[in-house]
Amino acid sequence: MASDNLGKPGEKAKPKLLSGGNPQIAKGDGDEPVQAYIEAMPGWKHDVGRHVDMLITRAVPDVRKAVKWNTPFYGIENDGWFLSYHCFTKYVKVAFFHGDSLDPLPPVESKVEGVRYVHILEGDEIDDAVMESWIRQASELPGWVP
Repeated sequence: MASDNLGKPGEKAKPKLLSGGNPQIAKGDGDEPVQAYIEAMPGWKHDVGRHVDMLITRAVPDVRKAVKWNTPFYGIENDGWFLSYHCFTKYVKVAFFHGDSLDPLPPVESKVEGVRYVHILEGDEIDDAVMESWIRQASELPGWVP
């Protein structure tokens, strides 16, 4: 019997969705694994992922991309990561690793020192100007290195 995530013979298996609808994507560097993650984001979250990725790429044309821990990461080559996002049941959480240095502050506090979040819920309008400003500012700060 075929697994639920397998299509017809010759088709690529769909990624498994983890808790909250977060796609399980093999870790990897570059745009390809990030696009695979975005493609696998369920429902309205897919459009959010596409839009956030477009804003990041537009604001930081030389951005480095990767998927780690089933999460897209964005950074600057040899300078660590400045942003990631992750699917939860009711929202997509965008994390700015040095968000407490951004002006204005992203709205959601973290228990992790320095980190600030934006939660994007279904139907939310993303303020492109503010989001791009945060992205640009974050990209100019020292990145997070795991």
